Amino acid sequence: MPSYKAPLDDVQFLWNDVFRVDRYSNLPGFADASPDVVSAILTEAAKFCEQVLTPLNRTGDQEGCTRHPDGSVTAPTGFADAFRQMREGGWIGISAPEEFGGMGLPVTLTEVVNEFLCSANMAFAMYPGLTQGAIAALLAHGTPEQKALYLPKMVAGEWTGTMNLTEPHCGTDLGLLRAKAVKQADGSYKITGTKIFISAGEHDLADNIVHLVLARIEGAPQGTKGISLFVVPKVVPNADGSLGARNVVACGSLEEKMGIHGNSTCVMNYDGATGWLLGEENRGLHGMFTMMNEARLAVGMQGLALSEVAYQNAATYAKERLQGRALSGSKHKDKPADPIIVHPDVRRTLMTIKSFNEAARALVMWTALQSDLAHRSQDDKTRQAADDHMGLLTPVIKGVLTDTGFANTVMAQQLFGGHGYIAEHGMEQFVRDARITMLYEGANGIQALDLVGRKLPKDGGRALQAFFAEVQGLIKQHSGDDGMKPYTEPLGKALSHLQAATMWFMQNALAKPDNAGAGSHDFMHLFGLVALGTMWCRMAAAAREKLKAGANGSTERMNAKLVTGRFFMERMLPETGAHLSRIQSGSASMMELPDEAF
Repeated sequence: MPSYKAPLDDVQFLWNDVFRVDRYSNLPGFADASPDVVSAILTEAAKFCEQVLTPLNRTGDQEGCTRHPDGSVTAPTGFADAFRQMREGGWIGISAPEEFGGMGLPVTLTEVVNEFLCSANMAFAMYPGLTQGAIAALLAHGTPEQKALYLPKMVAGEWTGTMNLTEPHCGTDLGLLRAKAVKQADGSYKITGTKIFISAGEHDLADNIVHLVLARIEGAPQGTKGISLFVVPKVVPNADGSLGARNVVACGSLEEKMGIHGNSTCVMNYDGATGWLLGEENRGLHGMFTMMNEARLAVGMQGLALSEVAYQNAATYAKERLQGRALSGSKHKDKPADPIIVHPDVRRTLMTIKSFNEAARALVMWTALQSDLAHRSQDDKTRQAADDHMGLLTPVIKGVLTDTGFANTVMAQQLFGGHGYIAEHGMEQFVRDARITMLYEGANGIQALDLVGRKLPKDGGRALQAFFAEVQGLIKQHSGDDGMKPYTEPLGKALSHLQAATMWFMQNALAKPDNAGAGSHDFMHLFGLVALGTMWCRMAAAAREKLKAGANGSTERMNAKLVTGRFFMERMLPETGAHLSRIQSGSASMMELPDEAF
């Protein structure tokens, strides 16, 4: 049976020493997020994840969800009680406004807790996670009446939320969608259509499910400019928030999937269901992207979360499994063999995953902090800079952290040998569950195209230039410190590769767009390595400062942090050179063959 331990010490180090979140105590919600409060919340979240959710992960995967003849769906055994505990703990509303029953604390804290949830049981974590995304969309685009009716119940976890985009014939290209909306005399709409791949679309964990549905109003323009967003509740609420009549929306079937079996992924049928416009007519994508941006950051975090739990179990196994002798001589002469952790290749695997996890966690927290600044700062320049950061880094986080997170679960599985392939140790489930993160909320190839085609040139490249300046400033800040050279010098070289790739696109992709498409995947991963390297530079500097100040009982952890950062700089960051070489090779060989040759 796999185990999980929330990385509390690492999170506290990032919160207090690397990002020094207490600097933002002047912003709404941050004053209440004192170190003691944050520590207490994270400790309780860890207990819930370790003691309640982790034991349900394997059983939920084995049992899956059950659809009944009436279209209702039952979640796996134990999920309903766990969701009740989550609701009672107030975990869904950590960052929701207090006026709607939330705690009003930083989004950064919510992302940390969500990492714990996803490591412990990703299928379960999707139920509250999608609700948080729907809450964000309602906060941004709902009328005062809609907010008052839906948000208190959703923040409390009494009602959950979903997002309904995909249809059988259209996924990424939402301009093709066919779901239609017909306006009624009372201002409501009748929604008709079929949506597929709807996570948490139907279940027994909450009294109501609030679906956010994309549809085209009769007579609206074709393509993406004619799409609107609607609130379509499973049960139509009365004006006082009590539940009224059952809406004409039902789960037609459950998708049979590779993983996340404990989450109800549904085909949803809308047969003239009653809905209400959310936001403006024909501006549905604008409203949905509020939810999508939240979701893409959250999905990137899922890649990290599964990489983390897979690493923890692989590290434990490597220290226990006896196999062969160390190349440098027996390390445990009293045993018939040495544990496999003595072997360099096993350590290469573990260090590769560990060095990614720690940097990825920092990158998610850094970007979540920018989300807080974008929404809570009173300074226009600060908000703009934070929003630029979010727009630029979101596709990188989603694409790189899920590509690498999946690869890491496979590497962790590999350490178990044949034992990793059977269900007993849980490693094959981590692999299966991690695979979806590369696909949903925009497949990673789309993330790469979004980065290169939209985010780089946006506003004349303002966000990208700000990122370059930040990394260059960090390197310059530590240029006089010899102890930081193992981190700053490789980062400087990697940054030069990213700048060269950007320049190559400027010179070669405008006239020949295929060059941008051919290099987009490599550019996204090159960018991701530089972003992760930047995090390692910041963490190394903070660890060195902490050691100079006496480390306060964390000397061993800080020294391990420095060694892990060196490994990343020496063994992983040099891959930026290979990415640059592939980008500069252009698209000729990739596009030359006729279709018939494939």
